[in-house]
Amino acid sequence: MTEKILILDFGSQYTQLIARSVREANVYCEIIPYSKSFEFEGNLKGIILSGSPFSVNDPNAPVINLKGMLEKVPVLGICYGAQLSTKIYGGRVEKSSKREYGRAQMEAKRSNDALLKGVSEKSQVWMSHGDSILELPAAFEVLATTESIPVAAFKYIKAPHPLYGLQFHPEVHHSTEGKNIIHNFLVTICNCSQDWTPAHFITDTVAQLKAQIGDRKVIMALSGGVDSTVAATLIHKAIGDRLYGIFVDNGVLRKGEFEQVLETYKLLGLNIKGIDAKALFYKELKDNPDPETKRKIIGRLFIEVFQEEAHKLTDIKFLGQGTIYPDVIESVSVHGPSATIKSHHNVGGLPEKMHMELVEPLRFLFKDEVRKVGRELGIPANLIDRHPFPGPGLAIRILGEVTEEKVALLQEADDIYIKALREHDLYATVWQAGTILLPVKSVGVMGDERTYEYTVALRAVTSVDGMTADWAHLPYEFLATVSNEICNNVRGINRVVYDISSKPPATIEWE
Repeated sequence: MTEKILILDFGSQYTQLIARSVREANVYCEIIPYSKSFEFEGNLKGIILSGSPFSVNDPNAPVINLKGMLEKVPVLGICYGAQLSTKIYGGRVEKSSKREYGRAQMEAKRSNDALLKGVSEKSQVWMSHGDSILELPAAFEVLATTESIPVAAFKYIKAPHPLYGLQFHPEVHHSTEGKNIIHNFLVTICNCSQDWTPAHFITDTVAQLKAQIGDRKVIMALSGGVDSTVAATLIHKAIGDRLYGIFVDNGVLRKGEFEQVLETYKLLGLNIKGIDAKALFYKELKDNPDPETKRKIIGRLFIEVFQEEAHKLTDIKFLGQGTIYPDVIESVSVHGPSATIKSHHNVGGLPEKMHMELVEPLRFLFKDEVRKVGRELGIPANLIDRHPFPGPGLAIRILGEVTEEKVALLQEADDIYIKALREHDLYATVWQAGTILLPVKSVGVMGDERTYEYTVALRAVTSVDGMTADWAHLPYEFLATVSNEICNNVRGINRVVYDISSKPPATIEWE
Protein backbone atom coordinates (compact mmCIF):
# COMPACT_ATOMS: atom_id res chain seq x y z
CA MET A 1 0.00 0.00 0.00
CA THR A 2 1.40 3.44 -0.99
CA GLU A 3 2.62 5.57 1.92
CA LYS A 4 0.50 8.67 2.43
CA ILE A 5 0.63 12.11 4.02
CA LEU A 6 -2.74 13.71 4.76
CA ILE A 7 -3.13 17.49 4.44
CA LEU A 8 -6.05 18.92 6.41
CA ASP A 9 -7.30 22.03 4.63
CA PHE A 10 -8.56 24.96 6.71
CA GLY A 11 -9.14 27.11 3.62
CA SER A 12 -5.65 28.44 2.89
CA GLN A 13 -4.86 29.81 -0.56
CA TYR A 14 -1.57 27.88 -0.34
CA THR A 15 -2.90 24.38 0.42
CA GLN A 16 -2.26 23.08 -3.10
CA LEU A 17 1.33 24.34 -2.85
CA ILE A 18 1.82 22.19 0.27
CA ALA A 19 0.62 19.16 -1.69
CA ARG A 20 2.93 19.99 -4.60
CA SER A 21 5.91 20.28 -2.24
CA VAL A 22 5.14 16.88 -0.72
CA ARG A 23 4.67 15.26 -4.15
CA GLU A 24 7.97 16.79 -5.38
CA ALA A 25 9.67 14.84 -2.59
CA ASN A 26 8.23 11.63 -4.15
CA VAL A 27 5.78 11.18 -1.29
CA TYR A 28 2.07 10.68 -2.02
CA CYS A 29 -0.39 12.99 -0.28
CA GLU A 30 -4.07 13.88 -0.31
CA ILE A 31 -5.93 17.06 0.67
CA ILE A 32 -9.19 16.77 2.63
CA PRO A 33 -11.32 19.37 4.47
CA TYR A 34 -10.35 19.61 8.14
CA SER A 35 -13.91 18.56 9.05
CA LYS A 36 -13.88 15.29 7.10
CA SER A 37 -13.39 12.10 9.12
CA PHE A 38 -10.68 9.65 8.03
CA GLU A 39 -9.18 6.33 9.04
CA PHE A 40 -5.68 5.93 10.47
CA GLU A 41 -4.65 3.24 8.02
CA GLY A 42 -1.24 1.61 8.20
CA ASN A 43 0.07 3.60 5.22
CA LEU A 44 -0.66 7.01 6.82
CA LYS A 45 2.76 8.39 7.81
CA GLY A 46 1.94 11.93 8.95
CA ILE A 47 -0.50 14.86 8.89
CA ILE A 48 0.02 18.47 7.81
CA LEU A 49 -2.35 21.21 9.00
CA SER A 50 -2.74 24.06 6.49
CA GLY A 51 -3.08 27.79 6.98
CA SER A 52 -6.47 29.51 7.06
CA PRO A 53 -8.21 32.86 6.61
CA PHE A 54 -9.71 32.31 10.10
CA SER A 55 -8.30 33.45 13.42
CA VAL A 56 -7.99 30.75 16.09
CA ASN A 57 -9.79 33.20 18.42
CA ASP A 58 -12.89 33.48 16.22
CA PRO A 59 -15.98 31.98 17.89
CA ASN A 60 -16.48 29.64 14.93
CA ALA A 61 -12.81 28.90 14.30
CA PRO A 62 -12.18 25.41 12.86
CA VAL A 63 -10.97 22.86 15.42
CA ILE A 64 -9.70 19.27 15.22
CA ASN A 65 -8.87 16.39 17.57
CA LEU A 66 -5.13 17.09 17.49
CA LYS A 67 -4.31 15.03 20.57
CA GLY A 68 -5.99 12.00 19.00
CA MET A 69 -3.92 12.47 15.83
CA LEU A 70 -0.67 12.62 17.79
CA GLU A 71 -1.53 9.25 19.29
CA LYS A 72 -1.08 7.84 15.77
CA VAL A 73 1.30 9.94 13.60
CA PRO A 74 3.57 13.03 13.59
CA VAL A 75 1.86 16.36 12.81
CA LEU A 76 3.16 19.57 11.21
CA GLY A 77 1.08 22.73 11.66
CA ILE A 78 1.62 25.57 9.17
CA CYS A 79 0.53 29.13 10.10
CA TYR A 80 -3.08 28.61 11.33
CA GLY A 81 -2.20 24.96 11.95
CA ALA A 82 0.64 26.05 14.25
CA GLN A 83 -1.53 28.62 16.06
CA LEU A 84 -4.34 26.09 16.52
CA SER A 85 -1.89 23.53 17.91
CA THR A 86 -0.61 26.13 20.38
CA LYS A 87 -4.09 27.08 21.55
CA ILE A 88 -5.25 23.45 21.92
CA TYR A 89 -2.37 22.79 24.34
CA GLY A 90 -2.95 25.99 26.35
CA GLY A 91 -0.63 28.52 24.75
CA ARG A 92 -1.49 32.14 23.93
CA VAL A 93 -2.27 33.37 20.44
CA GLU A 94 -3.23 37.04 19.95
CA LYS A 95 -3.82 39.42 17.08
CA SER A 96 -0.52 40.88 15.92
CA SER A 97 0.01 44.59 16.56
CA LYS A 98 0.99 44.72 12.89
CA ARG A 99 -0.17 42.23 10.27
CA GLU A 100 2.86 40.32 9.03
CA TYR A 101 2.89 39.65 5.31
CA GLY A 102 5.83 39.04 3.03
CA ARG A 103 9.50 38.19 3.45
CA ALA A 104 11.09 37.79 6.88
CA GLN A 105 14.41 36.53 8.18
CA MET A 106 14.13 33.34 10.26
CA GLU A 107 16.84 32.74 12.84
CA ALA A 108 17.25 29.13 13.93
CA LYS A 109 17.66 28.60 17.70
CA ARG A 110 17.86 24.79 17.45
CA SER A 111 19.50 24.20 14.06
CA ASN A 112 20.42 20.65 15.11
CA ASP A 113 16.73 19.69 15.41
CA ALA A 114 15.42 17.13 12.91
CA LEU A 115 13.04 19.66 11.30
CA LEU A 116 15.78 22.21 10.60
CA LYS A 117 18.48 19.75 9.60
CA GLY A 118 20.61 21.30 6.83
CA VAL A 119 18.78 24.64 7.00
CA SER A 120 20.89 27.81 7.35
CA GLU A 121 20.93 29.53 10.75
CA LYS A 122 19.46 32.59 9.02
CA SER A 123 17.00 31.92 6.23
CA GLN A 124 14.39 33.90 4.29
CA VAL A 125 10.79 32.83 4.94
CA TRP A 126 7.35 34.05 3.81
CA MET A 127 4.85 35.30 6.38
CA SER A 128 1.10 35.72 5.92
CA HIS A 129 -0.74 35.99 9.24
CA GLY A 130 -2.77 38.36 11.38
CA ASP A 131 -2.29 36.46 14.68
CA SER A 132 0.97 35.60 16.44
CA ILE A 133 1.97 32.96 18.97
CA LEU A 134 2.97 34.97 22.05
CA GLU A 135 3.35 32.18 24.63
CA LEU A 136 4.01 28.49 23.97
CA PRO A 137 2.41 25.83 26.17
CA ALA A 138 4.48 23.98 28.75
CA ALA A 139 6.90 21.42 27.24
CA PHE A 140 6.85 23.20 23.86
CA GLU A 141 10.26 24.33 22.60
CA VAL A 142 11.12 27.30 20.35
CA LEU A 143 13.10 26.22 17.29
CA ALA A 144 13.29 29.56 15.45
CA THR A 145 12.34 33.23 15.71
CA THR A 146 12.26 36.31 13.47
CA GLU A 147 12.84 39.98 14.30
CA SER A 148 9.08 40.48 14.55
CA ILE A 149 7.84 37.34 16.29
CA PRO A 150 9.12 35.30 19.24
CA VAL A 151 7.97 31.95 17.79
CA ALA A 152 8.57 31.20 14.09
CA ALA A 153 8.96 27.42 14.62
CA PHE A 154 8.37 25.10 17.56
CA LYS A 155 8.20 21.45 18.56
CA TYR A 156 6.45 19.33 21.17
CA ILE A 157 7.73 15.83 21.80
CA LYS A 158 5.85 14.77 24.94
CA ALA A 159 3.00 13.24 22.92
CA PRO A 160 3.35 9.68 21.48
CA HIS A 161 4.41 11.31 18.18
CA PRO A 162 6.11 14.68 17.65
CA LEU A 163 4.21 17.89 16.87
CA TYR A 164 5.92 20.67 14.93
CA GLY A 165 4.63 24.14 14.09
CA LEU A 166 5.73 26.84 11.63
CA GLN A 167 4.39 30.41 11.76
CA PHE A 168 5.58 30.94 8.17
CA HIS A 169 4.72 29.20 4.87
CA PRO A 170 7.50 26.76 3.85
CA GLU A 171 5.53 25.70 0.76
CA VAL A 172 5.80 29.16 -0.87
CA HIS A 173 8.64 29.88 -3.31
CA HIS A 174 9.81 32.89 -1.28
CA SER A 175 10.66 30.64 1.70
CA THR A 176 14.05 29.81 0.20
CA GLU A 177 14.71 26.69 2.28
CA GLY A 178 11.09 25.75 2.88
CA LYS A 179 11.25 22.64 0.69
CA ASN A 180 14.16 21.39 2.84
CA ILE A 181 12.03 21.80 5.97
CA ILE A 182 9.11 19.90 4.40
CA HIS A 183 11.56 17.20 3.22
CA ASN A 184 12.87 16.86 6.79
CA PHE A 185 9.35 16.43 8.15
CA LEU A 186 8.54 13.79 5.56
CA VAL A 187 11.76 11.78 5.63
CA THR A 188 13.44 12.31 9.01
CA ILE A 189 10.33 12.70 11.19
CA CYS A 190 7.67 10.65 9.35
CA ASN A 191 10.16 8.10 7.90
CA CYS A 192 8.65 8.26 4.41
CA SER A 193 10.56 6.13 1.89
CA GLN A 194 10.08 8.56 -1.07
CA ASP A 195 9.13 5.79 -3.48
CA TRP A 196 6.13 7.48 -5.11
CA THR A 197 7.40 7.91 -8.69
CA PRO A 198 5.66 7.96 -12.09
CA ALA A 199 6.66 4.32 -12.65
CA HIS A 200 5.30 3.38 -9.21
CA PHE A 201 2.07 5.27 -9.95
CA ILE A 202 1.60 3.45 -13.28
CA THR A 203 2.12 0.02 -11.73
CA ASP A 204 -0.32 0.73 -8.87
CA THR A 205 -2.92 2.39 -11.10
CA VAL A 206 -2.96 -0.35 -13.72
CA ALA A 207 -3.47 -2.94 -10.96
CA GLN A 208 -6.33 -0.86 -9.49
CA LEU A 209 -7.95 -0.44 -12.91
CA LYS A 210 -7.82 -4.19 -13.55
CA ALA A 211 -9.50 -4.80 -10.19
CA GLN A 212 -12.16 -2.10 -10.75
CA ILE A 213 -13.05 -2.96 -14.36
CA GLY A 214 -12.53 -6.72 -14.41
CA ASP A 215 -13.52 -8.19 -17.78
CA ARG A 216 -16.00 -5.40 -18.60
CA LYS A 217 -15.80 -2.52 -21.14
CA VAL A 218 -15.05 1.20 -20.87
CA ILE A 219 -16.09 3.99 -23.22
CA MET A 220 -14.25 7.29 -23.21
CA ALA A 221 -14.36 10.63 -25.00
CA LEU A 222 -10.92 11.82 -26.03
CA SER A 223 -10.00 15.41 -26.82
CA GLY A 224 -6.42 15.09 -28.01
CA GLY A 225 -5.34 16.84 -24.81
CA VAL A 226 -2.79 15.64 -22.28
CA ASP A 227 -5.21 14.53 -19.54
CA SER A 228 -7.58 12.42 -21.63
CA THR A 229 -4.69 10.87 -23.59
CA VAL A 230 -2.74 9.82 -20.49
CA ALA A 231 -5.92 8.52 -18.82
CA ALA A 232 -6.84 6.50 -21.92
CA THR A 233 -3.32 5.06 -22.20
CA LEU A 234 -3.44 3.89 -18.57
CA ILE A 235 -6.87 2.29 -19.04
CA HIS A 236 -5.71 0.65 -22.28
CA LYS A 237 -2.65 -0.71 -20.45
CA ALA A 238 -5.04 -2.36 -17.99
CA ILE A 239 -7.78 -3.70 -20.32
CA GLY A 240 -6.53 -3.38 -23.92
CA ASP A 241 -9.12 -3.01 -26.68
CA ARG A 242 -12.02 -3.24 -24.21
CA LEU A 243 -11.49 0.54 -24.00
CA TYR A 244 -13.55 2.19 -26.75
CA GLY A 245 -12.39 5.74 -27.41
CA ILE A 246 -14.36 8.35 -29.33
CA PHE A 247 -12.74 11.50 -30.73
CA VAL A 248 -15.19 14.04 -32.16
CA ASP A 249 -14.22 16.67 -34.72
CA ASN A 250 -16.46 19.55 -33.66
CA GLY A 251 -15.17 21.85 -36.39
CA VAL A 252 -13.33 24.16 -33.99
CA LEU A 253 -10.11 22.18 -33.50
CA ARG A 254 -6.69 23.48 -34.54
CA LYS A 255 -5.57 23.11 -38.15
CA GLY A 256 -5.01 19.42 -38.99
CA GLU A 257 -5.55 18.40 -35.37
CA PHE A 258 -8.21 15.76 -36.02
CA GLU A 259 -5.96 13.78 -38.39
CA GLN A 260 -2.78 14.31 -36.33
CA VAL A 261 -4.35 13.18 -33.06
CA LEU A 262 -5.91 10.09 -34.61
CA GLU A 263 -2.52 9.16 -36.05
CA THR A 264 -0.88 9.54 -32.63
CA TYR A 265 -3.57 7.40 -31.01
CA LYS A 266 -2.99 4.76 -33.66
CA LEU A 267 0.74 4.75 -32.85
CA LEU A 268 -0.12 4.31 -29.16
CA GLY A 269 -2.28 1.30 -30.06
CA LEU A 270 -5.48 2.84 -28.70
CA ASN A 271 -8.86 1.61 -29.92
CA ILE A 272 -10.22 4.97 -31.10
CA LYS A 273 -12.99 5.97 -33.51
CA GLY A 274 -12.91 9.42 -35.09
CA ILE A 275 -16.25 11.14 -35.80
CA ASP A 276 -16.44 14.00 -38.31
CA ALA A 277 -19.30 16.14 -36.99
CA LYS A 278 -18.15 19.53 -38.30
CA ALA A 279 -21.25 20.23 -40.40
CA LEU A 280 -23.58 19.60 -37.45
CA PHE A 281 -21.66 21.98 -35.17
CA TYR A 282 -21.39 24.73 -37.81
CA LYS A 283 -25.13 24.55 -38.48
CA GLU A 284 -26.03 24.94 -34.80
CA LEU A 285 -23.44 27.66 -34.12
CA LYS A 286 -24.75 29.85 -36.95
CA ASP A 287 -26.38 33.10 -35.74
CA ASN A 288 -25.28 32.53 -32.13
CA PRO A 289 -22.64 35.13 -31.19
CA ASP A 290 -23.05 34.92 -27.39
CA PRO A 291 -20.07 33.17 -25.70
CA GLU A 292 -22.13 31.21 -23.16
CA THR A 293 -24.60 30.13 -25.85
CA LYS A 294 -21.69 28.86 -27.97
CA ARG A 295 -20.32 26.88 -25.04
CA LYS A 296 -23.71 25.31 -24.34
CA ILE A 297 -24.28 24.41 -27.99
CA ILE A 298 -20.88 22.71 -28.23
CA GLY A 299 -21.38 20.87 -24.93
CA ARG A 300 -24.89 19.69 -25.86
CA LEU A 301 -23.96 18.56 -29.36
CA PHE A 302 -20.90 16.75 -28.08
CA ILE A 303 -23.04 14.74 -25.66
CA GLU A 304 -25.55 13.94 -28.41
CA VAL A 305 -22.84 12.74 -30.83
CA PHE A 306 -21.09 10.76 -28.10
CA GLN A 307 -24.32 9.10 -26.95
CA GLU A 308 -25.24 8.19 -30.52
CA GLU A 309 -21.91 6.40 -30.93
CA ALA A 310 -22.09 4.82 -27.48
CA HIS A 311 -25.49 3.29 -28.26
CA LYS A 312 -23.90 1.39 -31.14
CA LEU A 313 -21.88 -0.53 -28.55
CA THR A 314 -23.29 -3.10 -26.15
CA ASP A 315 -22.73 -3.85 -22.50
CA ILE A 316 -20.69 -0.74 -21.64
CA LYS A 317 -20.53 -0.36 -17.86
CA PHE A 318 -17.85 2.30 -17.35
CA LEU A 319 -17.17 5.85 -18.53
CA GLY A 320 -13.50 6.91 -18.58
CA GLN A 321 -12.59 10.52 -17.77
CA GLY A 322 -9.40 12.57 -17.56
CA THR A 323 -10.34 14.36 -14.32
CA ILE A 324 -7.25 15.66 -12.49
CA TYR A 325 -6.69 16.65 -8.86
CA PRO A 326 -7.30 20.43 -9.10
CA ASP A 327 -10.81 19.61 -10.46
CA VAL A 328 -11.42 17.45 -7.39
CA ILE A 329 -9.99 19.93 -4.87
CA GLU A 330 -11.93 22.89 -6.28
CA SER A 331 -15.21 21.05 -5.76
CA VAL A 332 -14.58 20.29 -2.08
CA SER A 333 -15.46 22.91 0.53
CA VAL A 334 -13.53 23.21 3.79
CA HIS A 335 -16.84 24.18 5.40
CA GLY A 336 -18.59 20.89 4.81
CA PRO A 337 -18.74 17.57 2.99
CA SER A 338 -17.62 17.09 -0.57
CA ALA A 339 -19.69 18.73 -3.25
CA THR A 340 -20.24 17.10 -6.64
CA ILE A 341 -16.96 16.60 -8.47
CA LYS A 342 -16.68 18.78 -11.56
CA SER A 343 -17.10 16.95 -14.82
CA HIS A 344 -14.21 17.01 -17.25
CA HIS A 345 -14.75 19.98 -19.56
CA ASN A 346 -14.76 17.81 -22.69
CA VAL A 347 -17.33 15.41 -21.29
CA GLY A 348 -19.86 17.86 -19.85
CA GLY A 349 -22.86 16.13 -18.32
CA LEU A 350 -22.15 12.63 -19.62
CA PRO A 351 -21.88 10.87 -16.23
CA GLU A 352 -25.36 12.00 -15.21
CA LYS A 353 -26.93 11.19 -18.58
CA MET A 354 -25.38 7.78 -19.19
CA HIS A 355 -25.67 6.21 -15.71
CA MET A 356 -22.25 4.59 -15.86
CA GLU A 357 -19.61 4.05 -13.22
CA LEU A 358 -16.71 6.49 -13.58
CA VAL A 359 -13.10 5.47 -14.21
CA GLU A 360 -10.77 8.37 -13.37
CA PRO A 361 -7.17 7.17 -13.16
CA LEU A 362 -5.72 10.70 -12.86
CA ARG A 363 -8.04 12.16 -10.24
CA PHE A 364 -5.23 12.47 -7.68
CA LEU A 365 -2.57 13.95 -9.99
CA PHE A 366 -1.60 17.54 -10.68
CA LYS A 367 -1.06 18.63 -14.30
CA ASP A 368 2.74 18.47 -14.12
CA GLU A 369 2.48 14.96 -12.65
CA VAL A 370 0.16 13.89 -15.48
CA ARG A 371 2.87 14.96 -17.93
CA LYS A 372 5.54 12.98 -16.04
CA VAL A 373 3.35 9.87 -16.13
CA GLY A 374 2.71 10.44 -19.84
CA ARG A 375 6.44 10.55 -20.56
CA GLU A 376 6.93 7.36 -18.55
CA LEU A 377 4.19 5.74 -20.67
CA GLY A 378 6.05 6.70 -23.87
CA ILE A 379 3.47 9.17 -25.17
CA PRO A 380 5.12 11.46 -27.78
CA ALA A 381 6.49 14.77 -26.49
CA ASN A 382 4.55 16.82 -29.04
CA LEU A 383 1.32 15.68 -27.37
CA ILE A 384 2.52 15.63 -23.74
CA ASP A 385 3.97 19.14 -23.91
CA ARG A 386 1.04 20.72 -25.74
CA HIS A 387 -0.36 23.95 -24.38
CA PRO A 388 -3.80 23.77 -22.73
CA PHE A 389 -6.63 24.18 -25.21
CA PRO A 390 -10.19 25.19 -24.24
CA GLY A 391 -12.97 22.61 -24.42
CA PRO A 392 -15.07 24.79 -26.79
CA GLY A 393 -11.96 25.13 -28.96
CA LEU A 394 -11.66 27.96 -31.47
CA ALA A 395 -15.33 28.84 -30.96
CA ILE A 396 -14.35 31.03 -28.00
CA ARG A 397 -11.37 32.43 -29.88
CA ILE A 398 -13.69 33.69 -32.60
CA LEU A 399 -15.45 36.65 -31.04
CA GLY A 400 -19.05 36.72 -32.21
CA GLU A 401 -20.68 34.28 -34.62
CA VAL A 402 -18.74 31.16 -35.61
CA THR A 403 -18.75 30.21 -39.29
CA GLU A 404 -16.77 27.67 -41.29
CA GLU A 405 -15.04 30.52 -43.14
CA LYS A 406 -13.96 32.24 -39.91
CA VAL A 407 -12.69 28.96 -38.48
CA ALA A 408 -10.57 28.41 -41.60
CA LEU A 409 -9.10 31.93 -41.28
CA LEU A 410 -8.26 31.48 -37.61
CA GLN A 411 -6.82 27.98 -38.11
CA GLU A 412 -4.37 29.31 -40.72
CA ALA A 413 -3.29 32.31 -38.62
CA ASP A 414 -2.97 30.24 -35.44
CA ASP A 415 -0.98 27.55 -37.25
CA ILE A 416 1.56 30.17 -38.38
CA TYR A 417 1.83 31.53 -34.81
CA ILE A 418 2.26 28.18 -33.05
CA LYS A 419 4.74 26.87 -35.64
CA ALA A 420 6.78 30.07 -35.25
CA LEU A 421 6.86 29.64 -31.45
CA ARG A 422 8.28 26.15 -31.95
CA GLU A 423 10.77 27.20 -34.64
CA HIS A 424 12.11 30.04 -32.46
CA ASP A 425 12.35 27.77 -29.35
CA LEU A 426 9.74 29.86 -27.53
CA TYR A 427 6.93 27.30 -27.30
CA ALA A 428 8.22 25.70 -24.08
CA THR A 429 8.72 29.11 -22.42
CA VAL A 430 5.01 29.87 -22.73
CA TRP A 431 2.26 28.20 -20.67
CA GLN A 432 -0.47 28.83 -23.24
CA ALA A 433 -0.63 30.62 -26.58
CA GLY A 434 -3.35 31.16 -29.14
CA THR A 435 -4.76 33.48 -31.76
CA ILE A 436 -8.07 35.31 -31.44
CA LEU A 437 -10.14 36.44 -34.43
CA LEU A 438 -11.74 39.80 -33.63
CA PRO A 439 -15.07 40.99 -35.03
CA VAL A 440 -13.25 44.05 -36.31
CA LYS A 441 -12.31 44.97 -39.87
CA SER A 442 -9.91 47.75 -40.76
CA VAL A 443 -8.44 49.39 -43.83
CA GLY A 444 -5.12 48.12 -45.11
CA VAL A 445 -2.92 48.37 -48.17
CA MET A 446 -1.42 45.41 -50.01
CA GLY A 447 0.50 46.34 -53.13
CA ASP A 448 -1.61 48.97 -54.87
CA GLU A 449 -4.84 47.53 -53.48
CA ARG A 450 -6.90 48.84 -50.60
CA THR A 451 -8.09 46.06 -48.29
CA TYR A 452 -10.79 45.89 -45.62
CA GLU A 453 -10.12 42.74 -43.62
CA TYR A 454 -10.13 41.14 -40.17
CA THR A 455 -7.80 41.73 -37.22
CA VAL A 456 -6.32 38.94 -35.10
CA ALA A 457 -4.87 39.23 -31.59
CA LEU A 458 -1.97 37.04 -30.52
CA ARG A 459 -2.12 35.82 -26.91
CA ALA A 460 0.71 34.19 -24.92
CA VAL A 461 0.92 33.85 -21.14
CA THR A 462 3.27 32.46 -18.53
CA SER A 463 1.75 30.63 -15.58
CA VAL A 464 2.12 27.65 -13.24
CA ASP A 465 -1.47 26.43 -13.10
CA GLY A 466 -3.59 28.94 -15.02
CA MET A 467 -5.12 30.41 -11.84
CA THR A 468 -3.04 33.56 -12.40
CA ALA A 469 -1.05 34.43 -15.51
CA ASP A 470 1.25 37.13 -16.84
CA TRP A 471 1.53 38.07 -20.50
CA ALA A 472 4.61 36.56 -22.09
CA HIS A 473 7.26 39.09 -23.06
CA LEU A 474 7.94 37.70 -26.52
CA PRO A 475 10.70 39.43 -28.55
CA TYR A 476 9.57 42.28 -30.80
CA GLU A 477 11.45 40.77 -33.73
CA PHE A 478 9.53 37.52 -33.30
CA LEU A 479 6.17 39.30 -33.15
CA ALA A 480 7.07 41.30 -36.27
CA THR A 481 7.93 38.07 -38.13
CA VAL A 482 4.64 36.41 -37.13
CA SER A 483 2.64 39.50 -38.08
CA ASN A 484 4.23 39.60 -41.53
CA GLU A 485 3.70 35.88 -42.06
CA ILE A 486 0.00 36.07 -41.16
CA CYS A 487 -0.77 39.20 -43.20
CA ASN A 488 1.14 37.91 -46.25
CA ASN A 489 -0.26 34.38 -46.19
CA VAL A 490 -3.80 34.52 -44.80
CA ARG A 491 -6.12 36.30 -47.21
CA GLY A 492 -8.79 37.98 -45.09
CA ILE A 493 -6.49 39.25 -42.29
CA ASN A 494 -4.56 42.49 -42.63
CA ARG A 495 -3.79 43.50 -39.05
CA VAL A 496 -2.16 41.71 -36.08
CA VAL A 497 -2.10 42.98 -32.46
CA TYR A 498 -0.52 41.52 -29.29
CA ASP A 499 -2.47 41.15 -26.03
CA ILE A 500 -0.47 42.42 -23.01
CA SER A 501 -3.16 41.83 -20.35
CA SER A 502 -2.46 39.71 -17.27
CA LYS A 503 -4.86 37.51 -15.29
CA PRO A 504 -6.30 39.13 -13.24
CA PRO A 505 -7.84 41.48 -14.31
CA ALA A 506 -8.22 39.81 -17.73
CA THR A 507 -8.75 36.09 -18.35
CA ILE A 508 -6.49 33.94 -20.52
CA GLU A 509 -9.21 33.30 -23.09
CA TRP A 510 -11.19 36.24 -24.48
CA GLU A 511 -14.59 34.54 -24.13
